[in-house]
Amino acid sequence: MEEDARVLAHPILEDLREPDTYILYDGKRIPAVTGEPVAAALLAAGIRVMRHTPKTGQPRGIFCGIGRCNDCKMVVDGVPNTRTCVTPVREGMVVETQQGLGEWRQE
Repeated sequence: MEEDARVLAHPILEDLREPDTYILYDGKRIPAVTGEPVAAALLAAGIRVMRHTPKTGQPRGIFCGIGRCNDCKMVVDGVPNTRTCVTPVREGMVVETQQGLGEWRQE
């Protein structure tokens, strides 16, 4: 993973907040801003692959960014097929790269 690539100062938007929490991504702590999309936190941390396709296992990452495609689906808090581009970060989230169609966890 690379250093945090988050934009904090923008010429049009007001200055953005520094990360104030963490999400657990595939067992690693990733800095995040409460309320930002999960995909944004992952992109800022240099993570580009969010799932692998069912048929060929090809990697997929964020594509549309508005919840209309399927490319950013991940397993979030045990729920497969969660669109991370429209799912806000909250403290204590567990996010995992999705393999294929994803599976519900039996607990």
